Amino acid sequence: MDNLIKEQIKFKINDIDKLFLEYDLIFKKIEAQKPDLFDMTILGSVLHSFYNGLENVFEIIAKNIDNNVPIGNKTHQELLHQMASENGTRSEIINKELYLKLREYATFRHFYRHAYSFQLNWEKMKPLVDNIQDVWDEVRKTLLDFLSYN
Repeated sequence: MDNLIKEQIKFKINDIDKLFLEYDLIFKKIEAQKPDLFDMTILGSVLHSFYNGLENVFEIIAKNIDNNVPIGNKTHQELLHQMASENGTRSEIINKELYLKLREYATFRHFYRHAYSFQLNWEKMKPLVDNIQDVWDEVRKTLLDFLSYN
C-alpha cells in the first residue's frame, strides 16, 4: 500500500481520536446523570461525527485500494458491506461482528441527518453512546493492523 494512503488513513484515525478527547467531558457528565436535550444533542453530533469519520477512512480504502467507491442511493450501506468483504486486492477490513455493530451507528447517523434534535430518544441512543469507545477501540485496532500488514 502506498505510504500516502497510509498517512491519509492515519490522519483520519487521529481525527476520530481527537473527537473522543474533545468530548470527554460530556461522556463523564452522563456517567453521573441522565442527559437532557442539550446533552443528547451534543451526543447525537458526536455519534454522527464518529460514523462520518469511519466512513471517511472506508472511502479512502474503497477509492485507493479497491478502486471501487459505491454510488447511488445505498452508497453508505454498500460501503460498509464492502469493508466487511474481502476482494482481489485485500482481505476484509472489519469482521462480521464489527460490521453489525457499525450498522447501528450508520442507522443512527441516517436518522440524525433527517431528524430534529428534540426527536432524539435517550433509550435508543444510550447503547450506542455506552459502547462507542469500545467499538472505536476495536475498529482502531483493526485499521492499524490492516495498515501494518499492507
